[in-house]
Amino acid sequence: MSDWNPEAYARFRGLRLRPALDLLEQVGRLPKGDVIDLGCGSGAVGPALAARFEDRRIIGIDTSPAMLSEAAATGAYKRCDADDIAIWHPARPPALIFSNAALHWLPDHAALMPRLAALLPPGGVLAVQMPRQHDAPSHRLLRAIAAEMFPDRFDFSLWKPPVMAAPDYARLLAALGRAEVWESEYTQRLAAEASAHPVRIFTQSTAMRPMAEKLGPAEQAAFVARYEAALALAYPAEADGSVFMPFRRLFFVLTV
Repeated sequence: MSDWNPEAYARFRGLRLRPALDLLEQVGRLPKGDVIDLGCGSGAVGPALAARFEDRRIIGIDTSPAMLSEAAATGAYKRCDADDIAIWHPARPPALIFSNAALHWLPDHAALMPRLAALLPPGGVLAVQMPRQHDAPSHRLLRAIAAEMFPDRFDFSLWKPPVMAAPDYARLLAALGRAEVWESEYTQRLAAEASAHPVRIFTQSTAMRPMAEKLGPAEQAAFVARYEAALALAYPAEADGSVFMPFRRLFFVLTV
């Protein structure tokens, strides 16, 4: 895919940051070592990590040059490294691997989470937050409409949700250390948009990206029109044009 758009992603900075801060609240004492912001994006959580762990090096890891540039500009990070988070390996064991809304882009969590846990020293922490929104209309409609309109490019017959159910992570992590696993659903109120459904604006910089990138301009316009019409029914507008969008997220904190 093409590089991420930091400006588009940042439009909902507050809504995207709150889960990260909720996760950070559950991180306890750490052993010696660095704090890794794995999939740091534009560095939204960097200042909070730096404030909480002011005596440690905060290192951001991401594949997107545009996002890393934004993260570095926050001044919160000792380093911002371009690396593939799927295969990233630190030079020395970090005290904390913190990942906010990034690991759901990677497959095979049954192998990924043990690999990340193995990078930590005794007492180290793996703290993860991931959207678990795949069954909500905002995401389900994207798949259904894409497969119906463009079956030559989209086939979800073998598709599996990127994030497992909470009990599955609890079972997986139990063998790795002490784990706390939970879900929260945030009732997001999205402000009215002049010429678009608010939920489409929210998803276009994330969940919609893999689909939009396979479509030409005219195809994108047709796809967006169908998606917007379906969203209007699933997320009806309030009197002021805003909409309520429930958004489910999964969290865990693993201490090895």
